[in-house]
Order: sequence, then structure tokens, then C-alpha cells
Amino acid sequence: MSQTVNTSIRCSRCHQDFSCECYTSINVAGDPELKAKVKSGEVFVKECPCCGTVNLVTSPVLYHDPEEMLMIWLTDGNPATERAAREVFISTPGLEHYTGRLVSDVGSLMEKVKIFDAGLDDVVVELSKFVTAQELGKDVKLKFVSLDGADNTITLTYPKDGKMEMVEIGFNVYEDCRGIVKRNPSMQERSKGLVRIDADWVAGFIR
Repeated sequence: MSQTVNTSIRCSRCHQDFSCECYTSINVAGDPELKAKVKSGEVFVKECPCCGTVNLVTSPVLYHDPEEMLMIWLTDGNPATERAAREVFISTPGLEHYTGRLVSDVGSLMEKVKIFDAGLDDVVVELSKFVTAQELGKDVKLKFVSLDGADNTITLTYPKDGKMEMVEIGFNVYEDCRGIVKRNPSMQERSKGLVRIDADWVAGFIR
């Protein structure tokens, strides 16, 4: 079951505090509409009743998809909290075959949900993003957007001059990276449990 809590948020524009209900845990079992709202970011925004500004909710939340056997924790970045979460994850019966991920921001949580919902492996996607950034010759943080079409074209995006630039890559890039991961037992082993899989994680294997 999803859980919410009544909390106070300070508006980023008028700086007035207002009360609203925010998720502390999101369980999307049998609820495709809720999953869609997570992917769009709708569940993470609250409108200020004073000035109408839409504010981003960044408080910790657990995303749980029992059908995908997936758990994603948006944490506050506290190392002690994350260590405790890892211990709970590995010691809880029934989670042995789950994929567990840690993320530091709402955008990363949304991205992870999109990746797994598309039936992709986030380790392979992160490696694909790393390879694509190298080919572009740009020091950019690419984000997964979608997997589309008969050819399974992968769309990535990155910010440039206040706008979002789109980059399309063929599914062959993903398949090549999947082969690299399969030939690297260390990457496979270190992706198990409750782990933060991002560009820095991948770079640790490349350098």
C-alpha cells in the first residue's frame, strides 16, 4: 500500500509555508495510473495555494513495483540512512530476487522507473549513456527518455542553453553494451542489492 504524510512546504516563489499531502512510499501494484504519474513527475509537484507556483517535493520516498520486483529509494543523501536501508534490503525475506536502487533526486527516480518499465537493464543503459557521451565528445549527463518504434530507438536527453537536446541511438548500442556487462562479472556482482547505479558508478569501471 502507498503511504502519505501531511507535511509543510515552503513555496520557492512567495516563501509562504503551506500544508500538503506527500508520498512517503509509492506502491504501484495494479495501479498503472499511479505509475504513469510517477513517470511524468505529477506526484512530486504541489501547487502553492498563495501564489499558484508549482513546487517540487524532494522529500525521501520509497517506490515499489512488486510486479517488476523493483524498489527505488529516493534518499536524503545521509550515508547512515543509506547504510541502514541497505541492511534492511538484504535482510528482508522475499527481496532476494528484487532489484534495489538508490537515487538522489526526483529526476533520477523518474528515469529509473522509465528504464525498467521499458524492460531495459539500467546498468546497460548507464553504460550506453557513457558510450554515447564519449562519441558526442561532450561532458554531459544524459538522461533516458524512451524506447520507441519497431527498431527500438532509444531517446536520451541533456540540457543545453536552457533547453533540452534530444539524442537518438540505435538499439545496437544497447546490445553492444549488454554484451560488455555480461563479460564483466564484477559489474554484474556490484549491481546486486541496494545500489546507486549512475554515471559515476559506470565511470568507476572504465577508468
